[in-house]
Amino acid sequence: MDIFLQQILNGLVLGSIYALIALGYTMVYGVLGIINFAHGEVLMFGALIALSSMKVLQYFFPQINAWLLVVIVLMIAIAACSALSFYIEKLAYRPLRFAPRLAPLISAIGMSILLQTIAMMIWGRTPLRFPQLLPSQMIAIPHTTATITGKEIIIIVVSLIVMVGLLILVKRTKFGRAIRATAENPQVAGLMGVNTNLVISYTFMLGGGLAALAGVMIALNYGSAHFYMGFIPGLKAFTAAVLGGIGNIPGAMLGGLLLGIIESLGAGYISDLTGGVLGSNYQDIFAFIVLIAVLVFRPSGLMGEKLGDRA
Repeated sequence: MDIFLQQILNGLVLGSIYALIALGYTMVYGVLGIINFAHGEVLMFGALIALSSMKVLQYFFPQINAWLLVVIVLMIAIAACSALSFYIEKLAYRPLRFAPRLAPLISAIGMSILLQTIAMMIWGRTPLRFPQLLPSQMIAIPHTTATITGKEIIIIVVSLIVMVGLLILVKRTKFGRAIRATAENPQVAGLMGVNTNLVISYTFMLGGGLAALAGVMIALNYGSAHFYMGFIPGLKAFTAAVLGGIGNIPGAMLGGLLLGIIESLGAGYISDLTGGVLGSNYQDIFAFIVLIAVLVFRPSGLMGEKLGDRA
């Protein structure tokens, strides 16, 4: 039971990060109906920009408080990734908005490879150490041997706050109504006075900010950042978005948390289930098994309603 509880806790941490990334996929798909496969690379840029900003700040202000440093570099990363997402939409997607569905997909893959190459040219191929600024001491769960670190608690809490805040933004604000109207019918929304181009750009920027937050959390949790770090989390977050119902905000949250727990439980028990043939290093297969199962048995996901269905 203690092992089971430990894997659940690990899964919640992992799932919180997947959910944040999945929300970016869901926002873009809900409004435009396309998959932004460059989203994982925006995450990677967020982590690397945060790392570079951190080194500059520590050079000029060597006595800066660790918490203040995290907040500042996080704000810089969010601003930079929001701007990056704005230009990705403007250059790679807007010209193809009315093209066949395959065209923006190919454009997204090309943009993903381009961003990886640019990052490799700037920061190199070698993984870079990311300073561990958040508390990492183990906190024991009473009456069990399970533990959780301070930074993992922070990741879960921040992710939940951001996810609830995004839900309130979309459901309870004027900008949220504009997003849902554009998602339902952009032409009609335009006739009603909604600047659909601006809404779409802001939606991309919002997704970029979420990706930056997830990227910094991943780097803080694992202590490294590199040019390829966004690819696998991006694919898994896409799986989470499909699992929950892509285009559905609560679905992205649920899908991310479920996928994190499934993957963590799989990593903990796969050796026992296969008689030692497969180890925990095969944990990535569970995300893609889930993706295949959802696409075969429930293509609309667990909560299939789209962003504009209740505009």
